[in-house]
Amino acid sequence: MIAVPRLRLDKKDRQSLLVALPFVGPWVIGFLAFTAYPIYYSFTISFTRYSGFGDATNIGFTNYEHMYHDVLFWKSMYNTLYYVALAVPVGLVIAIALGLAMNQKVREVAIYRAAIYAPSILPIYALTFIFIVLLNPRFGVLNYAIVTLGGPSINWLGDPAWTKVSVVILAQLGAGGPALIFLAAIRGIPSELYESAALDGAGAIRRFYHITLPLLTPVILYDLILGLILGLQIFTPAYVLTQGGAGAGAGQYVAGPDNSLMFYVLYLYKTAFQFTDMGYASALATVLFLVSVVLALAIMRTSRSWVHYEVT
Repeated sequence: MIAVPRLRLDKKDRQSLLVALPFVGPWVIGFLAFTAYPIYYSFTISFTRYSGFGDATNIGFTNYEHMYHDVLFWKSMYNTLYYVALAVPVGLVIAIALGLAMNQKVREVAIYRAAIYAPSILPIYALTFIFIVLLNPRFGVLNYAIVTLGGPSINWLGDPAWTKVSVVILAQLGAGGPALIFLAAIRGIPSELYESAALDGAGAIRRFYHITLPLLTPVILYDLILGLILGLQIFTPAYVLTQGGAGAGAGQYVAGPDNSLMFYVLYLYKTAFQFTDMGYASALATVLFLVSVVLALAIMRTSRSWVHYEVT
């Protein structure tokens, strides 16, 4: 039998622990009360039939069995994964490009940085309403530009083929936040590396691919994980664009043409609060949690082969 060593603290360590507890205590209490316990409670009632009022009835794995046969569950999961697969890499490329642009030595660069960053601090609710006007098929600015260039007029919010793409475009208005993080990472790269590469005859493109990009991989990993988590929880734009499913009849789930904007969290929200099926909504939340963990761990595992934490 393997003996487990006991953690022994000397007097100085105990004093340090007592000093630290008042500082970390509020965070620990907040984590247990507002994160750990809600996850546990949601998992518990996912095995029940519960409307949010009265007592919950234990029904075992019925909610999960129903999920397997639920067409809207698979539809919402497809819509969400489609959005994540498109929005996360596009957002990553745009954030890196903006970070590089904000690092250029030009006059009034601070004004340009503020202009790029400003949309990311605006409420997404307000941005979505503005975006509805910009995407209007008759007088929207985006369609006007496309038609001017000889392209067709696109019904962004009425054609199921374009609705998710429109949400992806909307998400890029918040690229200023990640761009600032990339800017800080770019400015932290030693200038000696670029000078040495230039002396060896490396051009701007080679310097980017062999110096800048490898040293940005830790930030890229962070952005991928954050983008994955936020993408799987996409809700507000779909809710506003579909006006919360306005016009749906009793007992109907509607979110955009052919439910093309029925994202997972929107479906979860409607199940919980519009149709008061808290048990099934908790089962949906549990599956979303597991999917998020699995995808995040998969990215972390693959990161060992492409993330560089130091200059070699």
